[in-house]
Amino acid sequence: MSAASRFGRRDGAENSVLPVIPTSLVEVDVVRRSRDGVPTAVPVFGGGSGPELADAAEQFDVDVALLESLRATASAGEVRTVPLPEGRFGWVVGVGSGEPQQWRTAGAALARAARERLGETGEREGDTVDLGDPSDAEYLQIRIPAEADPEIVSALALGLSLGDYRFRVTAEPAPPRLRKALLVTEDESVAAAVRRAGEWAAATALARDLANAPSNVKDPAWLTGLAAELAEPVPGLTATVRDEKWLAENGFGGVLAVGGGSASPPRLLELSWQPADATGPHLGLIGKGITFDTGGISLKPAEGMHLMRTDMAGGAAVIAAMLSIARLELPVRVTALVPSAENHVSGSAYRPGDVVRHYGGKTTEVSNTDAEGRMVMADALAYAASHHRADLLVDVATLTGAMKVALGLRTAGFFATEPDLSERVRAAGERVGEAYWPMPLLEDHADAVRGEFADVKQGPKGPGAVTAALFLREFTDGLPWVHLDIAGPARADKNYAEVVSGGTGFAARSLVEFVADLADR
Repeated sequence: MSAASRFGRRDGAENSVLPVIPTSLVEVDVVRRSRDGVPTAVPVFGGGSGPELADAAEQFDVDVALLESLRATASAGEVRTVPLPEGRFGWVVGVGSGEPQQWRTAGAALARAARERLGETGEREGDTVDLGDPSDAEYLQIRIPAEADPEIVSALALGLSLGDYRFRVTAEPAPPRLRKALLVTEDESVAAAVRRAGEWAAATALARDLANAPSNVKDPAWLTGLAAELAEPVPGLTATVRDEKWLAENGFGGVLAVGGGSASPPRLLELSWQPADATGPHLGLIGKGITFDTGGISLKPAEGMHLMRTDMAGGAAVIAAMLSIARLELPVRVTALVPSAENHVSGSAYRPGDVVRHYGGKTTEVSNTDAEGRMVMADALAYAASHHRADLLVDVATLTGAMKVALGLRTAGFFATEPDLSERVRAAGERVGEAYWPMPLLEDHADAVRGEFADVKQGPKGPGAVTAALFLREFTDGLPWVHLDIAGPARADKNYAEVVSGGTGFAARSLVEFVADLADR
C-alpha cells in the first residue's frame, strides 16, 4: 500500500483527495557550466554605498542603469525580474553581506519567485509551462560566486528546496512548480554539502507534511502506520507499532490515560537504527505524538484549537529525522519512540485528580488534563531508559505555552543535564539554520513536582516550561538528557526565510545534524 493510499477518511466515507506524502521538493544539482535557455539568477551583495550591481549587469549583458531602474537591492531575499531580449528573463536576488542565513533566505525567495513566474506563464499559455527550451521547463540556474564555501552553498540549497513547500487539500490540479535548480560552479567540492542539505530538506518537509495533515485523517493509528510504511524500504531501519492492548499489558498508563477519551485508541511507534559500525552512545529519541489536543476535560478555548492538529510536531520531527539518519547511514545506534494519542473529551477521558501509573511504576497526580504531552512522554522516556537501555536521551515536544511566551515563535528552548550536550544542540541548530536557546533546570523548583498523593505532580505552579522539564527529568533514570520544547517555532502564521505558514518541520534537521555530530566524535 502506498503512503498516499492511507489518506482515507476515518469515518469510512469516500477517500479524501489529499497530497501525496512525502511532498516533492525542488531538486538541487551542482553543475560546472550554465545551460542555454534556462533562466539565470545572479546574487547581489551589499556594498558600503549600496548594492553591487556591476557584476550582475555584466553577466546579463545589460546596463547597470536597468538594474537600478528595477530597484534591485542587496537585501536578503529581495528578487527582481530582469527583462532580456527575445522574451527571455533572469533574476537578481539580494544576499545581503553573504552570511549563510542570508543565502538561505535568498534561495527560498527564488523558489517562490519561480513558482509565481510559472503560474503566470501557465495562465498565459494555457497551462503549457516553458521557461526556455522544452527540455528546460521548470528549471532555473544560479551562478555561484567563486569565493562561496560549502556552508553558503548548503544554505542556498536548503532555501531553494524548502522555500516554496506547499500543503493544500484541494480538488484543484496541482499548479506548475519549480522542479530543479542548478548551481553553476566549478568548485565540485560543494556537491557533498548540497547532498547533505537535500537530506535536511527532506526531513524538514516530511515533518511538515505530518504536522499539516488534518486530524480527521491523522489519528494515532494513521500517524504510526504511515511512519512504519515510510521506514519499510529504508535498509537497516525497522519499525514496530504497539497497539492499546500491548500498551495496557506493559503498563503505559500515561499514554492510555491521555488516549482514553478518544474513539481512536493510542499507539506507540518504535523505530530502530542499529548499524554494524555504530560508535558512541546509544541514543534514545522521543517525540510527542498527540494527533489532536482538545485539552481534555481541562478544555482549551475554541480560538486557536484548530492548530492542535500540529501538536504531534515533535513526533513528526523524530520520525522524519530517523528516516534521514538511516538514509545517510550515520554510524550511531538510535532508538526512536513516538507515543501517540488523541486527547479528547468523553465519559472515558482522564480527569484532574486522577493518579496514573507510568511504565516502570512511578505514579503521577494529574492536575490539568491539558498538560497531556508530559504524560505520554514520561512513559516513553522510562521505556527508552529501562527497556532499550539508551545511554543518552533527547526528547522533542510542543510542550508548553510558557516557552512561547519566553522565546517567541522562532526560537526553541531546551534543557540539558550536561554543558557538552547543551553546546552540541545549539551548534547543530546553528549549522542547519534553526535557533535554540538554553534554559535552566532550576533546582529551586524541583520540589514543586513532588506529588502529595502520588510520586510526582503533573502541573505544579511556577515557571511552566521549567516545571514541565523537571517533571520529565523524573523519568530519565539519571541518564544524560536533553529536552527540546519547540512549542513556538513548530508552527508559523506567515512565510519567512525558508519557513512557510503552517507546520514548519522545526527540529527534524537539527536532530539529523546532532546525530551526525555524535558520529564524528
